[in-house]
Amino acid sequence: MNTNNRKELNSLFWRYLSSSILITLSGALGVIVDSVIVGNLISGDGVSAINLNSTIIQLLLTISLIIASGGGMLVGYALGRKEHDRARYIFTQSMLGSLGVGVIFTLVGLLFTEQVASFLCDNPALHDMVADYLRVVLLGAPAYMLMWGVSTMISVDGSPRLASLAIVIDNVVNLILDVVLIKFLGMGIEGSSLATVIGHIVGILVMLLHFLPSNRSRVLSLLSQGGSLSQWRDIISQGAPLAVASVCLTLLLFTSNKMVLTAVGREGIFVFSVCMNLLQVYNLFLAGTCRSLQTLGAVLIGERNSDGVRFVFAKSLRFITVAMIATCAYVWVFPSSIATLFGAEGADIIAECNYALRIFAVSFIPFCYIYFVMIVFKLLAFNRMSLFVSLILSLTVIPVISIMAHYAPEYIWYSYLIAYILEMIAIGIVYKVGRMDVRAKMATL
Repeated sequence: MNTNNRKELNSLFWRYLSSSILITLSGALGVIVDSVIVGNLISGDGVSAINLNSTIIQLLLTISLIIASGGGMLVGYALGRKEHDRARYIFTQSMLGSLGVGVIFTLVGLLFTEQVASFLCDNPALHDMVADYLRVVLLGAPAYMLMWGVSTMISVDGSPRLASLAIVIDNVVNLILDVVLIKFLGMGIEGSSLATVIGHIVGILVMLLHFLPSNRSRVLSLLSQGGSLSQWRDIISQGAPLAVASVCLTLLLFTSNKMVLTAVGREGIFVFSVCMNLLQVYNLFLAGTCRSLQTLGAVLIGERNSDGVRFVFAKSLRFITVAMIATCAYVWVFPSSIATLFGAEGADIIAECNYALRIFAVSFIPFCYIYFVMIVFKLLAFNRMSLFVSLILSLTVIPVISIMAHYAPEYIWYSYLIAYILEMIAIGIVYKVGRMDVRAKMATL
């Protein structure tokens, strides 16, 4: 790859990366902002209630990953091969699928909010808050689904800056409405959830500018132009590893919340909630980088540009490493600033937050590398290996945290670190036994 191509690809990488990070921000910052404001304006129980709802939000993200990420990768491949009609059709099907799933969740919210809330939380002190926040999440599910789906697709279609602008506006609206609805209108935790949904709706409206009549030259459109329903099999197949990982994470969040609440009680679930918000910060860089890697990598693979693929892989890995080191270092030096940000009060609870945060800061480093490797395997069509990684990514934590909760609750915060170390060893063994060669695979592009 010559110098000019390298510079052009480097510029393209940073443009997609900045957009992808901001897109990820729409999910991560919504939860973080809600938790910070609720923790300071309502109570620590409100932070716990939001975390207990993370299972449902993660489930929405899981389905979005199947549709948007799977469809986005296929669109990237199609664009690389100049198959514009196929790209249009995949986009249309993805958006209709996202909207349909969102409507189903809305119906669940109308009929079964209390039942779902009881399933998520059996603690009487937290149940009402969980139900109030959950009700708005379910009713606003189409906004969650379309926000993630449209942002992915218009980024692939050459409008990452518009997606970035929409995300910024989304989160500014969320932040302002959080304060207005909670503090001035007295809506409580329900207002916090409503602020997030309204922010997503505003963000979607901004992104629809991509489809103005003046942009008819865009590769994608809202109208289907050919294809067949069999495309759904390809969409689901491409999104499967990410979706499986997300399903496992959904199960993990549900199990972890239950185990922590049982083992270390109401204060413990608050500490765990703060740590899960720290994961959102790691995920901001990780998911943002992986979205960029998927989008740009798929196009380069479609073009059979092996040098470009290597370049993007290396840039992505370096960025994730630097971001993780910086985040971990900050947490180790200033853990109290994070604890108090979420409304932690009292020397004992702050001390426990500091202890847990430092452990989780280290624990999330192997998680990030494992997730990155899964994306690389998927892009290079090591489908079974990618699926294996996605399966163990979170499922390994469930038995470890269960054992810790029953036999050593004082060490429960180490569960994630132990599990991820075991996963890295397992992945290395399977990779060697399977005699897979990433370099050889890239040479065949």
